[in-house]
Amino acid sequence: MKTRVILWLSLAIMLSSCVSKKKYAELEEKYYTNRSLLADLEEQNDSLRSRILELDARYGRLDAEYRRLKKEYTNLQQLYAATEKAYKNLQDSYDALTRKSSAALEAQSVKTRELIKQLEEKEKKLAKERQLLEKMRHDLAERSARINELERLIAEKDSLLQAVKTSLTASLDEFKEQGLKVHMQNGKLYVSMQNKLLFDSGSWKLKGNGMSALSKLAKVLADNPDIEIMIEGHTDNVPYRGNQYIEDNWDLSVKRATTVVREILKNKNIDPKRLIAAGRSKYHPVAPNDTPENRAKNRRIEVILTPNMDKIQQLLQKEP
Repeated sequence: MKTRVILWLSLAIMLSSCVSKKKYAELEEKYYTNRSLLADLEEQNDSLRSRILELDARYGRLDAEYRRLKKEYTNLQQLYAATEKAYKNLQDSYDALTRKSSAALEAQSVKTRELIKQLEEKEKKLAKERQLLEKMRHDLAERSARINELERLIAEKDSLLQAVKTSLTASLDEFKEQGLKVHMQNGKLYVSMQNKLLFDSGSWKLKGNGMSALSKLAKVLADNPDIEIMIEGHTDNVPYRGNQYIEDNWDLSVKRATTVVREILKNKNIDPKRLIAAGRSKYHPVAPNDTPENRAKNRRIEVILTPNMDKIQQLLQKEP
């Protein structure tokens, strides 16, 4: 049996040697491009959370300013009423003085014109304050509506991920004992599959059960087109010793990730633009590489699912 395995591995090495260095360079370039895109997406997610906190703070400041202006508007209305009453009293006095003497009438007329001038100035000021208050009320309503829409979209994305998690858990339940796990972490949905389900040691050729699991996974992904898909390959810390076209664990992790991508894309209802393949080698273990069992946990493929953030980005771009 051992001799047959050695013969098969030799044959695989001979076939792999046919891969051109140009193809390897293309794959390596895609890997670095995809790793940069992943960092950008994570940065965007953090930026969105920070932006929501900033909008909440701005909403609080605008609300406080609105209350201050409303109070000032009320005070101005009261002042206006008092001034109007004073004006009426002065007008009454004016009428009385008119009957007494022209000199007194002229003096009272000057005072009245001054009061009228003051009243007009206060009315103008009140009108400006009223316009400012209306503008701030309008701006506050717009910002409040935008915050509510952001919260609705985020809740919608969280609800979508939860629904996908439920569907994946049901569809992939039969593979739990073979090292498959579905879990939520940091606002993302992870489908983690140990290599004992997908690949033989040192190989990137899918096994039968792995193909079956990926087929069921692809069906759920096809039913949820608003989910972005990142495929990450991980290895343990044991150095790779294989053919000349796969130099190390970096190469192996990337090769396994792209193999999974191609298998998922056998479902023609999945847009290839939704998928990213990346290799992380040995540098993101989930357990210490101190026992065979722990090393087996680290040899895995992680399918990371995140909701499409285009609508949230468009909404944030409307912010002045």
